[in-house]
Amino acid sequence: MNTLLEQAAGVLDGRVLPRDLALELARLPGSDVLDLASLAHRVRTRFSPDFQACSILNIKSGQCSENCRFCAQSAAHSTPAETYPMLDPSAMLAAAQAAYASGIRSFCLVASGYGMQAPSPDFEAVLEAIRRIHAACPGMGVSASLGVLGPETAARLAAQPIEHYNINLQTAPDRYADLIATTHAVEERCATIRLLKPHGVRICSGGILGVGETPADRIGLAIALAERAVDIIPLNVLVPIPGTPLEAQPPMPAVDVVKTVAIFRLLNPRAVIKIAAGRETVLNDFQGLLMLAGANGFITGGYLTTRGRDIARDRHFMDQLRGFAPADPTPAPA
Repeated sequence: MNTLLEQAAGVLDGRVLPRDLALELARLPGSDVLDLASLAHRVRTRFSPDFQACSILNIKSGQCSENCRFCAQSAAHSTPAETYPMLDPSAMLAAAQAAYASGIRSFCLVASGYGMQAPSPDFEAVLEAIRRIHAACPGMGVSASLGVLGPETAARLAAQPIEHYNINLQTAPDRYADLIATTHAVEERCATIRLLKPHGVRICSGGILGVGETPADRIGLAIALAERAVDIIPLNVLVPIPGTPLEAQPPMPAVDVVKTVAIFRLLNPRAVIKIAAGRETVLNDFQGLLMLAGANGFITGGYLTTRGRDIARDRHFMDQLRGFAPADPTPAPA
């Protein structure tokens, strides 16, 4: 174990963690996970020291044409998820203002559905909401998650501007059809990333853990994100929802989540790694440990179809975590 961690510590000097070493780290027993977490914490404080909290709003819910196996909003599944059409821009603004008043400075508009490849009334409503939020909430970063985009919608969204665009790869690309969905290909999501990059849009792309993937699949996702140089990596932990194909999926052990977050950090030293759905319900008392194992962000105030934690409580949580994250005295490699 010591030899593996010594080799992995090369990340601190700017070296890339090899895939075979990442696989060895994934096989570490639980008794060694805290040592792995400690290394990931050092990497995080050197390369990506700031904490980031954001809030999201479900601006269009349910009746999605895609069959993502974990998702309550898919029309292919019978779930208790609420359904409603695109919110009015005034409603989006009101939600952003409430988050702003709570101290949140990063706000994301999330719509169900395959995507917005061409302009439409729904797309125009999103653009109008972004303009209003920028005007009413100085310093608020506004982001979007609208699915697969086309060239025109990507360019117009980037021109607003937006803080970042979220489009998750969800799992290792070669396992996408097996583990996630068959109604679209992961390459369509990758194409949207390629459309946005030339416009200077920061990319937020991550995945969901605990859907039946192997440790090698998790590493495959982490490497795919590193290859695409994504800026923010949200990691969800499956919350099984009645009516979905994964409703009986056993929960992912907390020790495996901690190990996974640490390895994601070693493979993506400079990204913001953001813990999302599942941190309250699945991880419970281990949330703080994740933030000391390489994570440096979280979604607060609720998710798309599940409740989250109170923003004020999370702000206190973030303030406490800063005491564990002194600046690394050694300059990070360029």
